[in-house]
Amino acid sequence: MSLIPIDDIDRELIRILQADGRTSYSQLSREVGLSDAACRQRVVKLLEDGVIDVVAVTDPVKLGLGYQAMLGVKVSGDARKVAIDIGAIDDTVYVVMTAGRFDLLVETVSFDRDEFTAVSNDIRSMEFVRSVEVMPYLGITKQTYDWGVG
Repeated sequence: MSLIPIDDIDRELIRILQADGRTSYSQLSREVGLSDAACRQRVVKLLEDGVIDVVAVTDPVKLGLGYQAMLGVKVSGDARKVAIDIGAIDDTVYVVMTAGRFDLLVETVSFDRDEFTAVSNDIRSMEFVRSVEVMPYLGITKQTYDWGVG
């Protein structure tokens, strides 16, 4: 994966879109001092290059997904294969390979404890999974998406 060169105007466009992904091209142009067309071209290039994605971020609890947890997973084989297998489970929303106490960190979002129990049992029964430590969420204090442009 190679770095995509971006300049200060791209960074400013990203910063604005991180605050509000629905910002119009005309508003972007006023903020950064370019034409609407130039802003549109830059945003399209950032999207095509995979630098940004513009998505709707939801609140799982307000959608009825009341059980969230982080799982620390230890494996005895190829962590990449296990990560891919876990990532195929619908209730998993974040899977990352790590170094340290756990081989994988897995974030899950489920409707309730019973659904979560089924998901965690599915993960525990996977080949090469040695152990799973469950850390249920009691609340989220901070969640941001504004890294990389400051």
